[in-house]
Amino acid sequence: MKRIQSTPAGVRFLLKVVPGASRSAIAGWLGDRLKVRVSAPPEQGKANQAVCHTLAKALGVSPRAVEIVAGHTSAEKTVEILGVTIDDAAARLPG
Repeated sequence: MKRIQSTPAGVRFLLKVVPGASRSAIAGWLGDRLKVRVSAPPEQGKANQAVCHTLAKALGVSPRAVEIVAGHTSAEKTVEILGVTIDDAAARLPG
């Protein structure tokens, strides 16, 4: 699978999320998954919300444009970003 896939509304890619980190940051690619560390705990959707905010900031979009489409309760997630092209995402994400 390609790291970043195009969708009709934007892009989609796989994540490896590490909740409870000392700070929220994008760590880079781990195989075909983007590793994202968030300081929020993995409870009541707090880590998922932090993931959306972290990715939105990195990609220059609203947090509402970031949607977790699979893996809501797992460390391995699939995310879709609306209004972003593959080229935009590749340029703004590390690695």
